[in-house]
Amino acid sequence: MNHQTTVKMHVLVGLLTVAFSGAAPVAGQTTPWGDPDLGGLWDFRTITPLERPEELGDQAFLTEEEAANLEQEVVDRNEQLSERPAERTAAANQVDRRSDGSPGFYNNFWLDRGTRTVDTRRTSLIVDPPNGRIPALTQRGEQRAEAWRAYRSEHPADSWLDRSAADRCILGFNAGPPLSPGGYNQNLQVFQTPNHVVLLTEMVHTVRVVPLDGRPHLGEDIRQWSGDGRGHWEGETLVVETRNFNDDRRWRNASSSVRLVERFTRVGAETLEYEYTVEDPETWTTPWTVSIPLRRTDVPMYEYACHEGNHSMTGILAGHRAEERAAGQ
Repeated sequence: MNHQTTVKMHVLVGLLTVAFSGAAPVAGQTTPWGDPDLGGLWDFRTITPLERPEELGDQAFLTEEEAANLEQEVVDRNEQLSERPAERTAAANQVDRRSDGSPGFYNNFWLDRGTRTVDTRRTSLIVDPPNGRIPALTQRGEQRAEAWRAYRSEHPADSWLDRSAADRCILGFNAGPPLSPGGYNQNLQVFQTPNHVVLLTEMVHTVRVVPLDGRPHLGEDIRQWSGDGRGHWEGETLVVETRNFNDDRRWRNASSSVRLVERFTRVGAETLEYEYTVEDPETWTTPWTVSIPLRRTDVPMYEYACHEGNHSMTGILAGHRAEERAAGQ
């Protein structure tokens, strides 16, 4: 365990006493020092997609019937996959490669995408732009994306450095920042003190310690995988501004100048509204905003052992060396 991880663990242990010293928080309740109480465990699973499906056009919301049908389809498919026999054809493997357990992926038993749309029944988690889709790339953004695709095509796994932060177990694919509903481990735990908020995501147990004391951001030459976050209160809303992301993170092709603004607002005893805005004029033509309701949960969080010690990286690299030998390289 490195020094940084040790420090974070000590911070968490110290905060546990503060976070759980009172009764379970309810809407409108404040901490002993007067801030809105956001503490607890929050679940951000949802089947609502990030972007509105193109076939829905200008339809911003589902009807009650449409939402119910989508939710039932997920339940039915989960049941079907749980009953599927072990013997499966190659054709079935190919069709369901990303959904139920073909070679190289978890089977559906281990996935937990959720079974509900967001309560508003929006057709996308993106609320701005109004079309519910990520804005177009700028010219520089397109050039950067194409350069990275070309590089990855030629160098998919020369070393571990060519793999993503998720492959390398540095960051979870859905842990953020920002949070992004995905396949499993979709829980966030919030701890508070008068001068800090700690955001602990279940995926890869990523910990962000966010100061609330008005200190400036780190210099631009100091880059971090989860960025450099600074928080403040705007009424009942916690606002966290994060910048200085590590350039190798490559989150959605964002540039090194990306700025993330997250907002956490307690809107009920069981709901924490989470909203984030991405600003990166080097990548997208306009900023874009996502809204995700976090639902309170009492399910405990456990440590996530990414790749069970990252053994899979050895397999990835060895597989590519075998492909190179077969190609006579």
